[in-house]
Amino acid sequence: MSPSSPPPLESPGRRRFVAGLGALLLASALGLRPGPATASLDPARLRQSMQRLYGQQGLNTLEEWFRLLDRLRTAPLQNQLREVNNFFNRRVRWVDDIDNWGREDFWATPLETMGRGQGDCEDYSIAKYITLKQLGVPGQQLRMIYVRARIGRSQITQAHMVLGWYETPAAEPLILDNLVPSITPAAQRTDLDPLFSFNSQGLWAGGGTESRADPLARLSRWRSVLDRMREQGFI
Repeated sequence: MSPSSPPPLESPGRRRFVAGLGALLLASALGLRPGPATASLDPARLRQSMQRLYGQQGLNTLEEWFRLLDRLRTAPLQNQLREVNNFFNRRVRWVDDIDNWGREDFWATPLETMGRGQGDCEDYSIAKYITLKQLGVPGQQLRMIYVRARIGRSQITQAHMVLGWYETPAAEPLILDNLVPSITPAAQRTDLDPLFSFNSQGLWAGGGTESRADPLARLSRWRSVLDRMREQGFI
């Protein structure tokens, strides 16, 4: 499916995830301290993991990713945002989790997304988030944003995730999306209604500027992604 084509309507698992949002945001953190999504990696171990899990085709994509990191490390921020957004939008085919992983609402690591060459909105957003952190973009300027997305001119909506870049915590974010190829300010995305956003430092309700919970305590899928990343070579 092309990046500009909307995916099918949300899976039952994603509906359950969003349905539980109110309780998640109203609850207090459990006291776990959030660990940062790492901005370092072990290339040799990542190559070994990719070769073992996905073979030569996956390894080729990983090498392209390494070259992207080398090329963009000193590039202006706008170039980094644009090229990282394009890299994953062009190389990853949209596939629902049930078809990709045989389960509902599975969040993949960047290595898993590149290895399979396919994923859903969470996988695009996580891969872009981790890649930009590898390039030195401060983690506090990046948040994955869960939204309700309106499809076309209809009132039909579906759960969706995008990545936002925030110049300051209270700033209007720029939106990196797999459905729309261009990076645009959030105000121009009238098709998106934010529900909550998170990174490794916090979790925010709607468009709020104050973290409401510990993401590692409240988002088990995010915790699982970070654990698998460490196993695969993100250190």
